[in-house]
Amino acid sequence: MSGRDPQEQGRVATPLELLFDLTFVVAFANAGNQMAHMVAAGHWAMGATGFVFVIFGITWAWINYAWFASAFDTDDWAYRLLTMVQMIGVVIFALGLAPFFHSLEGGEHVDNRTMVLGYVVMRAAMLVQWLRAAAQCPESRTTARLYAVTLAIAQVGWVALGVANTSLGIFLGAAGVLSLVEMSGPYLAETRTNGTPWHAHHIAERYSLLVIVTLGEGVVGAVVSLEALLAAQGWELTTAAFVFASMGLTFGMWWIYFVVPFGEILHHRPERGFVFGYGHIVVFGAIAAVGAGLHVMACYLEAHHDPEEFGWVHISQAGAVLAVALPVMLFFTFLIAIWRYLFRSNDRLHTVEFLLTVATLIGAVALAAAHVSLTVCLLVIALAPAIVVVGYEVAGGHEKQAAALEAESSGSHH
Repeated sequence: MSGRDPQEQGRVATPLELLFDLTFVVAFANAGNQMAHMVAAGHWAMGATGFVFVIFGITWAWINYAWFASAFDTDDWAYRLLTMVQMIGVVIFALGLAPFFHSLEGGEHVDNRTMVLGYVVMRAAMLVQWLRAAAQCPESRTTARLYAVTLAIAQVGWVALGVANTSLGIFLGAAGVLSLVEMSGPYLAETRTNGTPWHAHHIAERYSLLVIVTLGEGVVGAVVSLEALLAAQGWELTTAAFVFASMGLTFGMWWIYFVVPFGEILHHRPERGFVFGYGHIVVFGAIAAVGAGLHVMACYLEAHHDPEEFGWVHISQAGAVLAVALPVMLFFTFLIAIWRYLFRSNDRLHTVEFLLTVATLIGAVALAAAHVSLTVCLLVIALAPAIVVVGYEVAGGHEKQAAALEAESSGSHH
């Protein structure tokens, strides 16, 4: 484990990395399902709080693995087995989501034992990987040790928090402190040492693959919504419009993300990788929350069709639309912020597109409050990514982005 060549030609994601990503489908889907039910039941604050905490845990573990693999992947038997242990941890973590969210709904003690067990299993395997890198790669020894020390300290804290069976307030405070300990490792290791030999194009591909996995949760939410609509009224014009809007929204978000040449800019400006890497936590969370919002819409439709069986649903139509519009807005906001940071550009086209997107999303919520059809509201939300796509394709977005990339690459000392 001497470190990979960051300039290696043809570096792509391995089959093991793809298999590793698939375990996160379960975690994202379960988290979205749990939050959707809490939000539909009227517990907005607790549902969102639990979702934010869970998404941070899921994506944080994935990010640490992705960057480690980019720098030190040996693909030998030890590396493969430790990766399998991490995959087992992801599954255990996902199994702990239901009791965790139910305890939040109860409002007394937080039941995070199973979830913490899964997280610690993931991170313990990662700790062994970092210790192995520290022992076998002298150039990155200090960096790997910093990762290992902060990771070990944080896991001791998580175990204590899992055993303590605390109230919600104490849990949130302690979790915030432990999250800062977790984040201190990458910050100190990548800014106070020579860092790790990660590969820019490989990292960009890894992130794009998780975006696709997370968008898949949006497709699941769309299918659930469609089942509810079919049960309510069968195949009609509104049903077809709902299908189009759901898939159009997912496709539009995909289009917007994949027009950005993240690999190229990170290759020329690797010092900006930290913000790219950890800023994506919000991007991943927002995409997953869109799928959860579509599930909330499904719950609303089912309650409207069968109020007796779905009497637990206590959300208004405006609330159901907001559950989709808000994460879509977060997705656009942070994606544009990351783009501007990476390219050091304040393109007016982005500003106009952003303002039009915000206005469109606010308009969708306003229409819902005015009791306009839920399908129409979703169609309006689907216009948000369409506005950005059309603006990019028509107003010279390709040329402007190429010019921004050229400006950054010409001034690069990489």
